[in-house]
Amino acid sequence: MKNVFKNIHTIAVIGCSSNSYRTSHQISKYIQDEGFRLIPINPNETEVLGETCYNSVFDLPDDLTIDMFDIFRNKKYTKKMVEEIVKWSQETGQKPVIWTQLNVSTPEAKELAEEEGFDYIKNRCLMIEHRKLKGDI
Repeated sequence: MKNVFKNIHTIAVIGCSSNSYRTSHQISKYIQDEGFRLIPINPNETEVLGETCYNSVFDLPDDLTIDMFDIFRNKKYTKKMVEEIVKWSQETGQKPVIWTQLNVSTPEAKELAEEEGFDYIKNRCLMIEHRKLKGDI
């Protein structure tokens, strides 16, 4: 896990919310506060935490490098999100880490990600995992 965070600078959060009561907002704020660049993705938002919010992975600017996609949606959408990340990756040549928050992963999503050669983190809270390692990275 330590190696995952050592190479991460920009994190795109799929399902990021501007509602400060939502867990996705709180973890996104933590990401920013810890010095990571936050890229929010949510078709229902225009801006989150001062950052432009994109409708989907396909709307990300071409010159943007994503080191990690953090999926923060209901698990019934996870495989679809991984499919989109795979397609985006094929178009951009980028191969970011795919992180699924607690109770977000599915066996189908994990299998697809791993078949396509992605590092896939299953059902873990990014904030909790980063805090555990903070002094070591």
